[in-house]
Amino acid sequence: MRTRTLLLAATLTTGLLSTVLPVGTAAAAPSGLAGDFNGDGYRDVAFGAMGADVGAVQGAGAVVVLYGSSSGVSASKKTVVTQNSTGVPGESESGDRFGSALAAGDLDRDGYSDLVVGAQYEAIGDRDGVGSATVLWGSKSGLSGGKGLPQPSDLSEWGGFSSGIATGDFDGDGATDVTITGQSRTRLYKGPFTRTNGPASHTSLGQFGSTYAVIAGDLSGDGAAERVYPFLVDGDAGGEIGYHRWTGTKYAATDLPQADGEEGTIADVDGDGYGDLVLGDYQDPRADKPGGHKGGQIAVWYGGPTGPDPAQKPTLIHQDTAGVPGAGESDDVFGSALSSGDVNGDGFADIAVGAWGEDIGSVRDAGSVTVLFGSASGLSGKGAKSYSQDTAGVPGANETMDGFGMTVRLVDLDKNGKADLVSGAGYENGYGAATVLRGSASGLATSGAKFLSARDVTLKGGDPNFAWAIAQ
Repeated sequence: MRTRTLLLAATLTTGLLSTVLPVGTAAAAPSGLAGDFNGDGYRDVAFGAMGADVGAVQGAGAVVVLYGSSSGVSASKKTVVTQNSTGVPGESESGDRFGSALAAGDLDRDGYSDLVVGAQYEAIGDRDGVGSATVLWGSKSGLSGGKGLPQPSDLSEWGGFSSGIATGDFDGDGATDVTITGQSRTRLYKGPFTRTNGPASHTSLGQFGSTYAVIAGDLSGDGAAERVYPFLVDGDAGGEIGYHRWTGTKYAATDLPQADGEEGTIADVDGDGYGDLVLGDYQDPRADKPGGHKGGQIAVWYGGPTGPDPAQKPTLIHQDTAGVPGAGESDDVFGSALSSGDVNGDGFADIAVGAWGEDIGSVRDAGSVTVLFGSASGLSGKGAKSYSQDTAGVPGANETMDGFGMTVRLVDLDKNGKADLVSGAGYENGYGAATVLRGSASGLATSGAKFLSARDVTLKGGDPNFAWAIAQ
């Protein structure tokens, strides 16, 4: 299939690290505003640029933070962090891929959100491609300094540790925890963290098997975030899905044998107080994967007092669902990126769905984002709207392989009570770019839309991969 190689690369670095809480429920980050790195009351947005050059070092990677304000974000108010930045552990080396995965949360409970950054293929000693994770600390001036997280002692070379990262209070004790995955390991870091010692404790979770992905959020309404580690296995090419819930004394695993997907987000789309698991099954049906829908689909598994019931029939939505713009076509990869937030301020979580392989007219892989709206009856195609660089008011133009919608993030950047859409176009002009559309009572507004390229935020390199990852 024509997008398969590129899709694999994007899969390892984009929406696999979602931590999104139900609208109207207790936050998983117990102090500070999640994603507010400088404590000014506005949420910020952090982008990964894992292919960025750092000085003369090619492809070392960087993180770009744009700070929110009453007018949203701009390139003039930003921080660029690399492993050569003051106080950040390690050093920038070619191929480290610093910024390949990101997740935000107030780990040390000082009121400033911190950022966990993966360097997917950082070498450790004489072991190549092992991977590492670093916490960048929030402060009044934004992100500065950092602390490396302890690694499993038995990581293999090219294991890709830190391919997926999520934060949340996984055991309901009021402290934010972190979980990190790689091709061969899954690890849990228990909060609270300190800047000197890092996590209170850390544990390997080898029983979860080989995985790149993690999704976290409160599915049971008890204030403790559940964790979902989707991964592909022989005999289940649609992904093996289960969630891990804190019972008060231990973690209990529940399998969802009928669920498929590799991407995901958790949010309360029907307003019942329980987070719902939204999975993106973007692969086309084929002989060894008979399930799914042409062009991709999403599935909503509704939460409850103990999480989603495996016996329920999930809501399936695709581009052939009534009300959803477009049509299901091969290699659209609808559902390859997901994010949740309340776009119109009605109290129900909405879902942004990326389809970066979408052809617009004769332009191949230009990409699109569809916004699906939550309601008391759940998520549906009713009123759904699709956006591309061909949409009136959206900056730029559709070009072959832009990949608009490769990453998506719904976040209220201007504190108006409505989530804005941040969409990454990972291949825009060969460098990558991000587009911001502001939320409003009638949905996303294209007036005042902003476009920021890799060069606008001073990233260098032939292919910096700007916006291939956006912190959730």
